[in-house]
Amino acid sequence: MNILIQSGRIIDPASGLDQVGDLAIADGKVLSIGSSPSGFAPDTTLQAQGLVVSPGLVDLSVRLGEPGHEHEGKLATELAAAVAGGVTTVVCPPDTDPVLDEPGLVEMLRYRAERLKLSRVFPLGALTRSLKGEVLTEMLELTQAGCVGFGQAEVALSNTQVLQRALQYASTFGYPVWLRPQEFHLGKGVAASGPLATRMGLSGIPVAAETIALHTIFELMRSTGAPVHLCRISSAAGVALVRQAKQEGLPVTCDVSVNSLHLTDVDIGYFDSRMRLTPPLRQQRDRDALRAALADGTIDALVSDHTAVGEDEKALPFAESEPGATGLELLLSLALKWAQDSGLSIAQALATVSARPAQVLAKSKVAAAAGLGQLRVGAVADVCVFDPQAEWRVEPSALRSQGKHTPFGGYELQGRVRATLVAGHVAYQA
Repeated sequence: MNILIQSGRIIDPASGLDQVGDLAIADGKVLSIGSSPSGFAPDTTLQAQGLVVSPGLVDLSVRLGEPGHEHEGKLATELAAAVAGGVTTVVCPPDTDPVLDEPGLVEMLRYRAERLKLSRVFPLGALTRSLKGEVLTEMLELTQAGCVGFGQAEVALSNTQVLQRALQYASTFGYPVWLRPQEFHLGKGVAASGPLATRMGLSGIPVAAETIALHTIFELMRSTGAPVHLCRISSAAGVALVRQAKQEGLPVTCDVSVNSLHLTDVDIGYFDSRMRLTPPLRQQRDRDALRAALADGTIDALVSDHTAVGEDEKALPFAESEPGATGLELLLSLALKWAQDSGLSIAQALATVSARPAQVLAKSKVAAAAGLGQLRVGAVADVCVFDPQAEWRVEPSALRSQGKHTPFGGYELQGRVRATLVAGHVAYQA
């Protein structure tokens, strides 16, 4: 199908392009940028005057609920939420039910996702069988099935020797390892350690839970040479260690969640279970450091950390409620809000949710050939068309995700998606 997106402000952070013009699409790829080629006959024309035309968003942390909730149709609803938020590529952690530690499960997930013709899905395989931290999975078979990397999701590894062997193996064959830095024994609380957690009687997770894990990971990276992506850095001290590691030349990348970027532990208020998140919300100095690190490139990507938690799981006392929040439909607006608060441009905001996360994914052989997160002639036509000035109020009940819980309920945000194209197919149109 031939599609013409007409008279939009085309912003491509990967190339620095920022101009008003037309974007022509044919056979699922970008045919031209700026003006329509001679003789081009579009089947569909999308008017984009006053709108921004950008690469489709790439979200590196999205729980889709499958395998495990097929009977609820959760994959369909969550991917519908993704395209409604302009997200054309998602990375799914391996902590599904059952865990993504068998090629057949990975193939099934990819097949079901492809049939929906919504966002493309790249699964992470489990680093150890059943995420138990004991026996390594068959990484070769999982890679052949479509995994873009391997991780433990929220399950911290208590055995450093297992982690060392995993990094040695991954380094040998070029498999990226995705780890959330959290020391096994210190990371079992429900809120960030500090005066607020003490006053409220909540078990705390100290910053040391993150920094100790980071020291361990970096030492093993030095000895193995393995590339590691760090998932959802949450503290100022963690940011400082990542900055040092990058300056040293270690092959490390990292991301931060929209929750940690905008909220602090004070937002927990009177035991508000919507603020029960992983990693926990920390103090303002940590949030400020995260914002600055995302701006200067120490943190590579911004993620929604989307987790669709049900009503029953949240309607519990704070410490007993399930951690997580919906975020796919908020990612773009919250990226724009961060940029506006920080005095940065729309292009800089878009880079953190398109070009930069795509560069993280490109380290995987599975995803490298896709050419994600950019608008260039010949690239796959994953496109987000949005109105940067449109204001909207976050009404949880109106979200497409099955998870209606978000800490940003009632917020007034800017930036509304008008159309999302995945491989030249209109997957969403407002």
